[in-house]
Amino acid sequence: MTFDFSSLSQSERDKMSQAGDRILECYRVLRKSQANIVGELLKGQGEFFEWDHYPSGDVYDHETHSQYYYHAHPPEDRSLKWGSEHGHIHIFLRPLGMPAGIKAARLPDYQKLTGENDELSHLIAISMDSSGLPIRLFTTNRWVTGETWYDADDVCKMLDQFDIDLAWPSWPVNVWVTNMLRLFRPQIVQLVQQRDVRVAELASQHPIENIYENRSYDVTSILDISVEDQIRSLRLPL
Repeated sequence: MTFDFSSLSQSERDKMSQAGDRILECYRVLRKSQANIVGELLKGQGEFFEWDHYPSGDVYDHETHSQYYYHAHPPEDRSLKWGSEHGHIHIFLRPLGMPAGIKAARLPDYQKLTGENDELSHLIAISMDSSGLPIRLFTTNRWVTGETWYDADDVCKMLDQFDIDLAWPSWPVNVWVTNMLRLFRPQIVQLVQQRDVRVAELASQHPIENIYENRSYDVTSILDISVEDQIRSLRLPL
């Protein structure tokens, strides 16, 4: 997937560039303590187990209703399709943090959850390598996270609402996660749109199945990334 940065307004490019600066500042601060993003999320959490959420209980901002957690799949599952990783961060927004007017997609099996803040949306996942650096962005099928499904246009409207403004479990990690969504916003929009196209294709190929719950289909769109390359591309003259 490629992106034409010349299609962005100067204001959009400036916001992305500022996010890149904040990400680099997080790296600088962490390096001074010989720390990294993944290490911060696992710090003080005891023995590491695949599938468990880190930190325990997830990271949740009660003001913005933004949420994320880190976890890993068993080693034998990590390199089968997309390449090696240590684990990945799943990023969500809950309904009380969503823009006005957004409604869950009315899929055939849709059943409204009772809690006013229960129908969360998965925004994106960030795959991390063993050095604690981001290597991919990807979207997932509904069953993977147990989310409520929202159409791509509505998910894209949610992106700017995500903000983890907390010191726990790590202030630089929270700043980093927030600004990764800003630095890579154009690519995330494309990935979310591709997610809907892919799911629609699968549904047409398997008309008698509930494709959203089909365990054969997990990742719905994916993209290799580099923070440094993204920042470098932003700084090139148009």
